[in-house]
Amino acid sequence: RGLGDVYKRQACRGAETPVYTVQFVAFDTAVDLSIVGKLKEDAQAAASEVERDFLFLDYAAHAWEPGPMIRVNELLPSGEPFAAPPSLLPLLRQSQVLALESDGLFNPAIGHLFRLWGFHTKEPECRPPPPDAAISRLVAARPSMGDLYLDGIMLQSDNPAVRLDFDDIIVGYAMDLAMDNLRARGIRHALINRGGDVRTIGDRVGRPWRVPVRRGTGTGVLGILDVVGDTAVFTSSQHARNFIYDGKTYHDVIDPRTGYPATGFQAVTVMHEGSAAVADAGATALMVAGPDGWHETAARLGLRYVLLIDEAGTVHMTPEMAARMELI
Repeated sequence: RGLGDVYKRQACRGAETPVYTVQFVAFDTAVDLSIVGKLKEDAQAAASEVERDFLFLDYAAHAWEPGPMIRVNELLPSGEPFAAPPSLLPLLRQSQVLALESDGLFNPAIGHLFRLWGFHTKEPECRPPPPDAAISRLVAARPSMGDLYLDGIMLQSDNPAVRLDFDDIIVGYAMDLAMDNLRARGIRHALINRGGDVRTIGDRVGRPWRVPVRRGTGTGVLGILDVVGDTAVFTSSQHARNFIYDGKTYHDVIDPRTGYPATGFQAVTVMHEGSAAVADAGATALMVAGPDGWHETAARLGLRYVLLIDEAGTVHMTPEMAARMELI
């Protein structure tokens, strides 16, 4: 199943606790799921449901491959109301709230800018940056989540420059949905890891989950976070998806205010007690906010545990994060 699964028992205070681990591919990356304290058959059934949900959301929310989001983006420029896919309505609503709370720094409505830069493909091409005039036209149109209007399941927009791309929240959203479903099955201890972004509930056989945080370059580990309970850890960085042209790196964290890749930070890691969608969108918003604006943005989003690596490689942390981070 998927890329295979592992079931083992670990000793804990004289008892044996089963740990079930499985890996599958979704959102173009391997996803690891660990479930603690359930019989193998129950854990397998729960893991299969998580995999189905991840694959469905990967399909339903994909902005650039055939599926519901393509239809949504084709209909939005008309300005007329249409029935939105019901499965995407909670994602739309949560994204609108987070866009408002981040003052538009998290902005899934700038899909046209992502396409202009070539970040709608799995492997961005090494090509010249887009013309300044083309970027300026899209920025001047000011596409935002506030341009979307939901009435029941009916959706419309009054800004033809809006194109939705939920890449900066969909993984966190999928993790939250998965954990809700696991808890409904009576599972109290689990971890989901997708490319270093993590969502947990409970613990690993009486011990914290150990979550590594990478260096700003994307290679090597900067430190370890001990995580227990309902917690998410997400990183936004320059190295996750980028291309190099004429010796300069262009990454896919686009500043909606300028239309260009955000500057000031190599990477931002957010630990948030609760929603992974908030941590996912929040990490992006802080990258965009930059050195001068991240603190205010973090306060608006209620983010207390933040680690930032500036372009010189210097590490900055909130006091709360510094107290939790074990630097290597």
